Amino acid sequence: MSLTSSNKIETNKYELIIAVDAEKFEQGIQQTFRKNVSKINVPGFRKGKAPRKMVEKLYGESMFFEDAINALYPVALQEAVQEAGLNLVDRPEVEVTEVSKENGFTFKATCITKPEVEVKDYKGIKVEKTVQTVSDEDIDAEIKKMQDRNGRIISVDDRAAQDGDNTVIDFEGFVDGVAFDGGKGENFNLTLGSGQFIPGFEEQIVGHNIGEEFDVNVSFPENYHVEELKAKPAVFKVKLHEIKSKELPELDDEFAKDVSEFDTLAELREDITKKLDEANQKSADEQVENQLIETVIANMTAEIPEVMFESRIDDSVKDFEYRLQSQGLNLETYLQYTGMEMDSFRKTFAEQAEKQVKIRLALEKIAELENIEVSKEGLDAEYEKMAANYNMEVEKLKGFIPEEDLSKDLSVNKAIDLIKESAVVAEAKPAKKTAAKAPKSADKEDSEKEPAKKTTKKTTTKKTAKTEE
Repeated sequence: MSLTSSNKIETNKYELIIAVDAEKFEQGIQQTFRKNVSKINVPGFRKGKAPRKMVEKLYGESMFFEDAINALYPVALQEAVQEAGLNLVDRPEVEVTEVSKENGFTFKATCITKPEVEVKDYKGIKVEKTVQTVSDEDIDAEIKKMQDRNGRIISVDDRAAQDGDNTVIDFEGFVDGVAFDGGKGENFNLTLGSGQFIPGFEEQIVGHNIGEEFDVNVSFPENYHVEELKAKPAVFKVKLHEIKSKELPELDDEFAKDVSEFDTLAELREDITKKLDEANQKSADEQVENQLIETVIANMTAEIPEVMFESRIDDSVKDFEYRLQSQGLNLETYLQYTGMEMDSFRKTFAEQAEKQVKIRLALEKIAELENIEVSKEGLDAEYEKMAANYNMEVEKLKGFIPEEDLSKDLSVNKAIDLIKESAVVAEAKPAKKTAAKAPKSADKEDSEKEPAKKTTKKTTTKKTAKTEE
């Protein structure tokens, strides 16, 4: 096997001409014959016992060429790529140009290579760090979340339905007087104000009492996922069976004891303040890192092959599909439900993929420029850490993550650390914090007057999917 020529035909694109000699080709043909002879029938011979010459005479001497070439070319290609010193980012396109028993075979491989990257001014980047101050409103919002989580659902029969109520309804939808597929539901749980149904539907249930039957007049959105229903006016026949409301606990020291390890509401608020402040600090650090990364990308020069972006999008799609499968769904059903084509779906990952590819290339280049290396001890420690996280033996883990790949990942992380450590960070002076304090009685009254609304959307069944937005 030999590399006949290596020619750069475009930026990041090379054409390799690779030859496999007659002797190696003959070995491949013989191995292919042995592998397939048991399946071949030749008159006058028991199945699998015919000599190769008889088989080739009957079926043609080229009958084993294709399988032999497919068996031999991957190794020949790998050796040629290494000899040419190319770093590929995609599987090469291969075309056989010549083949014969006397001379072996020759093939052409069109290869896309990793781009040349230039990064400048990645040290001493100036950024501003702003840490948001925790306000009384922030603390109150957290308290209200806890209050909502600890509320209890009670049945209501002495008033009409209100925004925020949990209701149980029957419904059936009609367009032009004809019931449409998927527009019917019985004993369906609907939280008013959740936005679970198409615009205008939930608002028209407000004001009705248990047992009432009434019409809801709406129009489907112009971008609705069912083509024949787009922008169509519809009438839903609705019957209201139940009204339930969430009763919220009073915000006092007893509440603090029930929902936390603290004895007073003041202590709970102090703890919330501390946690929110830590979260704000972490968020500020992440924003600083994002600013640094954006600057590094802006200071990078490279002609990046489109296939690198597409490959990263492929990874994102596969990851999304895996998460869907863990929920008992599949990508095809998801796309049908959302009314998206695969091309449009892939475009949703395009911006993120481009950024990920660029920053990876930039950081790898910085690691190269700074001679960042990972020691054997560092690799072993990382394998041990990952093995503990995945509850897997180290040697088995190495089968999934080669040392070369892990070493690159760790060197990239070190490159990020270098950029952060050398950065010039101007910290904005935080505003004076408002002291955390227990709510006044008026606050309690307000919380009783305004029960929290449940906004989490429920997963709907296929039966009712078409009535949703």
